Amino acid sequence: MIYPRFLLRLYSWNQNRREKRHAVRLHPYISGEVNKVDYFDVVSQRYSCRSFRSDAVEKEKLDRVLACAQLAPTAANRQAIRIIVFPTAGREQDVARIYSRAWFREAPCLICVCSIPSQCWVRGDRKNYSDVDAAIVMDHIILAATALDLGTCWVAAFDQSAARDILKLDPAWEPVAFTPLGYRNDVPGKKMRKYLQEIVVYR
Repeated sequence: MIYPRFLLRLYSWNQNRREKRHAVRLHPYISGEVNKVDYFDVVSQRYSCRSFRSDAVEKEKLDRVLACAQLAPTAANRQAIRIIVFPTAGREQDVARIYSRAWFREAPCLICVCSIPSQCWVRGDRKNYSDVDAAIVMDHIILAATALDLGTCWVAAFDQSAARDILKLDPAWEPVAFTPLGYRNDVPGKKMRKYLQEIVVYR
């Protein structure tokens, strides 16, 4: 069924009111008025960092990263996600329970992106977009961090049970991905990727 445009707008307005949404005012550092960086440079400079300095990440930089996550697109704009910021100082044993690699606990904080599948948009064939939404949010976090000269590493092979216990997650929240966030203490190696012709199909 095709709905009139005004009904779609009314539905969107009611949903925003119910969920207490508000228009997001773009900060200068997001809208490009200052600290403008080239997107293509950021994408090419991003790499999986596996060695971090212990230096704290400034609150301003963390806030910038989280503001970019807030702007990430999600299916039907549901934003059925939670972003957990977890400082690691004094909690290294807990961090090791989540993921045992030593470099994972070197950074001053971890970020975990959780989805809320029960609140996410579901396609007609019952495909739930919760993992897609969480992945887009995490990608925004990682690229924003790269633009601010911070290191990240997407981690999916974590212990979900330990993550739930240590982060005290609501049962409805599903942890999808982690990344350490901190200043890099390594240098990027070569990026190995398939040829573009192998992954792009024109129809």
